[in-house]
Amino acid sequence: MNSVEPIRDVRKIQEMKEALAYYGSERDVFLFNLGINCGLRVSDLLGLKKKDIRDYTIKLREQKTRKQKQIPLYHLKEDIDRYIQFLEDEDYLFKSNKLDSDGNDKPISRVQAYRILNHSAKSIGLSEVGTHSMRKTFGYHYYKKTKDVALLMDLFNHSSQSVTLRYIGINQDVINESISNVMMNMFN
Repeated sequence: MNSVEPIRDVRKIQEMKEALAYYGSERDVFLFNLGINCGLRVSDLLGLKKKDIRDYTIKLREQKTRKQKQIPLYHLKEDIDRYIQFLEDEDYLFKSNKLDSDGNDKPISRVQAYRILNHSAKSIGLSEVGTHSMRKTFGYHYYKKTKDVALLMDLFNHSSQSVTLRYIGINQDVINESISNVMMNMFN
């Protein structure tokens, strides 16, 4: 299994949104935008319905950890309003074109979400991008802006700050920068 990375460059995030709009749909852009702005795992994102975000706060029990989570989304109010305006309360946010065995709507699968994100990422020259990149991108930019690793560790339910820093790629950034600085000064 290849590991995925956060999208570190803000310009690439914008390019990703444009590629998702070009190759996909409004649904795909909203999936990415919500994913990089809330830090949830894709399994939790895909199960969301209109009723879960219409008050600009996600309240859910995480599938993996079974812990209650509440995430404010007021910073996405305009995007949410635009996206959900024609949805019913019980509609999935990321509805599949396929129906379940009973003929009911269902959300896109994790595999489909991966395909959507990966295709657009490749089209703009990004590799090592998958569904988990959204969560890592949220964490990376949150940390870069706040330097609050303790709160981020809590948000991600990680056991230590070092796990969180490694998860969002900060440790690798520090290693790369350190080696570059040492090697540049060593032989020049």
